[in-house]
Amino acid sequence: MESVVIVIHLLIVAALVVVVLLQRSEGGGLGIGGGGGGGGGFLTGRGAANLLTRTTAILAAGFFMTSLGLTILAGMKSKPSDVLDNVPAQTLPSGVDENSGGILDELQQLSPSAPTPSEAPATEPTGPQVPTSQ
Repeated sequence: MESVVIVIHLLIVAALVVVVLLQRSEGGGLGIGGGGGGGGGFLTGRGAANLLTRTTAILAAGFFMTSLGLTILAGMKSKPSDVLDNVPAQTLPSGVDENSGGILDELQQLSPSAPTPSEAPATEPTGPQVPTSQ
């Protein structure tokens, strides 16, 4: 369904570009079927302007409708989800209890030589450090 609306949308966009380029601008533009030469052509002057203006309005309305339709289809397609819901469940290595804690507890068990925060010496400065020149 969405691909059909996209194709229709692209066709409307291409037709809208062509119709806008065919219209006469104040500077002449790419206007076809107006001005100059003496032939009584199919579309001359005022008739061409009215037809192109109406066609532009119809195509613009179609452009907006297909844009809204694509937005609604995209909104129905996507559902809010959590990134963590998409992560596959990992198996725990042998010997690790499921309720032992998180990854930090596992890392502390692997490296017992690392001091815990309570064992770490207090090395906080007593005041601001002033640079000295040498």
